[in-house]
Amino acid sequence: MAPTLGFASMGMLGILLVIIIAFVVVLVRAIRVASGGGNARRESGGEAAMLSMALQDALVKLKQQERAMAARAEASERLADQIVEGLTSGLVVVDRGGQIQAINPAAKRILGIDGGAGKPYREALRPVQPLSGLIDEALEGSSPIVRRTIMIGSEKPRHLGVTISPIINDEGSLQASVCLFTDLTDVMQLEEQLRLKEALARLGELTAGLAHEFRNGLATIHGYGKLLDPQSLPPQAKTCVDGIRAETIALGEVVTNFLRFARPEQMTMTPVELKTVIQRAIDDVPGAAAAVELEGDFPAINGDDVLLRRAFSNLVRNSLEACADAGMPPHIYIRSDIPDDHAILTVEDNGPGFSPEYLSKVFQPFATTKANGTGLGLAIVQKVIVSHNGLIAAANRPEGGAQFRLRLPLASRDPGPLTPRSL
Repeated sequence: MAPTLGFASMGMLGILLVIIIAFVVVLVRAIRVASGGGNARRESGGEAAMLSMALQDALVKLKQQERAMAARAEASERLADQIVEGLTSGLVVVDRGGQIQAINPAAKRILGIDGGAGKPYREALRPVQPLSGLIDEALEGSSPIVRRTIMIGSEKPRHLGVTISPIINDEGSLQASVCLFTDLTDVMQLEEQLRLKEALARLGELTAGLAHEFRNGLATIHGYGKLLDPQSLPPQAKTCVDGIRAETIALGEVVTNFLRFARPEQMTMTPVELKTVIQRAIDDVPGAAAAVELEGDFPAINGDDVLLRRAFSNLVRNSLEACADAGMPPHIYIRSDIPDDHAILTVEDNGPGFSPEYLSKVFQPFATTKANGTGLGLAIVQKVIVSHNGLIAAANRPEGGAQFRLRLPLASRDPGPLTPRSL
């Protein structure tokens, strides 16, 4: 657009020069007429008329070019506004005085703010202080900030990829800074899930064989222990044999759970009714039927019936045990919603919830707060949900108790790679 305006300006300048030359010529003719006779006056009169017509034509062309330039400038401004309004990335323009000159709708949506144009950026961006700090850095240093990642929000943190470019005037001083940012939360969640899948695959390859051998040794010890007749042993030896049997059974369960977690699962993906799967999982856990309530619309999803039932059984069992350890009558609520092409499930209980230090590692293998727990139940749940192209997150309820939020694709959707969204 700039070259077009430059050529138009040159055209207007040329027309102005023609007008000035014509005016000079008319002035010279007038002087000659004043000093000459009647014939000179008649000749000059005709020439003056011609010059007047040429001058009028030049003025008409000048006005036409002016209107055309105004129309092009208006169209350019309208196009620029449409581009800014249509950007899916956030855009904030801050002048060197710290005032926000422009902010597009995507920026307001991503940052969760209203308005902002014409206000000091520190005031308008107070809820997202990390972004305000980056703009501080850009205005003070007058140097671009390229692909910087920041985190905003506390309850539902989000990750932004930010680039800030300075606008320098002809004198070389900073005129404004253009801040462009994109919400990378979904991308980072997807990367995290992919890293988890890779880690689980490597763990399964390295440990499955070892766990099998370990379980075989435990089975041998347990078998020999059962061959001993407790009635023929001294009382002290009888106690030792009973202890060996109990410990080998407990270790066998740990190894079995570890194998379920570590080795790759052979999944049979078919459309399954989510409510039926959850109800059967509740029936598998003693005492769960009286404590669990189901609410909402439970759709059909693509999944493995056995693995999903195991995952929901572990979630329900975890909530029951947490309430029992705290001495509370258990109340567990499982709600389902379908906001888009995924099912969102929420599993909540009235237990003590998670401690802050445990919440960050709730899905890590062998992380547990229970005296007799193995720390594999929730890790298995996460692996099952991730293997179904889903997401799971843990949190504490504001009113107390633990909360798990799950996201699973519906049966009508081809179960390909997941594009995660914030839970």
